Amino acid sequence: MERVAVAKINLGLSLLGRRPDGYHELHTLFAALSFGDRLYLEPLPEGIEFRGRYGRRNLAYRAAEAYLERAGWPGGVRIVLEKALPEGAGLGGGSSDAAQVLLALKELYPAEVDLGALALSLGADVPFFLMGGGAEARGVGERLRPLALPPLPVVVFAPGLRLATPRVYGEVKPHDFGPELPVAEILRALAQGEEPPYWNALEGPAFRLHPELRGVKARLRALGLKGVLMSGSGSAFFGLAEGEEHARKAVATLRLQGYARWGILGGGHALP
Repeated sequence: MERVAVAKINLGLSLLGRRPDGYHELHTLFAALSFGDRLYLEPLPEGIEFRGRYGRRNLAYRAAEAYLERAGWPGGVRIVLEKALPEGAGLGGGSSDAAQVLLALKELYPAEVDLGALALSLGADVPFFLMGGGAEARGVGERLRPLALPPLPVVVFAPGLRLATPRVYGEVKPHDFGPELPVAEILRALAQGEEPPYWNALEGPAFRLHPELRGVKARLRALGLKGVLMSGSGSAFFGLAEGEEHARKAVATLRLQGYARWGILGGGHALP
């Protein structure tokens, strides 16, 4: 069984405040893209064989262990993970890997397992990857409302700087909090090819930690990309291209300076 664990970007991210549990209340728009990691899964009589980085600490391994345990260990699985997405970039690679493992195991070993609750126990972004496409998210990212997104070409660039999510959130100041995102206006702008009125409240904390990220954002803008924004807690940025040719040219330039790919907004399958 082969699965593609697609990347995601955040079409805006607002921090509404700090919750009593210490986490931050978010309002964001998730969008799956059309490229990502690849996983190969094969049933085994028992146990888990995993080939990938970090072994048992990998979220994909932990997802397999959690599902099989709740299913009563009906069998085992061999997992080969081929990473393509950069780590610490805000593209959700680890969460996407975990979600695809859960979906694959549900198919291999059907059982009365609540995938949504299990996904949330693994990470706040994992539930989104069970559905893919687009979604409006609240809470810590677990309260989801599906959204239809136009299939726009998106360029993603990661400069090779790995940002730890807890460190970025640890830099959040009261002035980084703001209102909810204007969802209807964002969707209208995307549909009409205009500059979306979104923002990412984590850019401020990330830029304070690494001022050079301002130059990365400017680099994408200089290529004519619209709506350039940091994804999640960084360090990857994305921008909307005018078309496939524009996206390809931007990627060709950016590849000389770091990780660069283009894909289709709201996708769920890898491009050839």
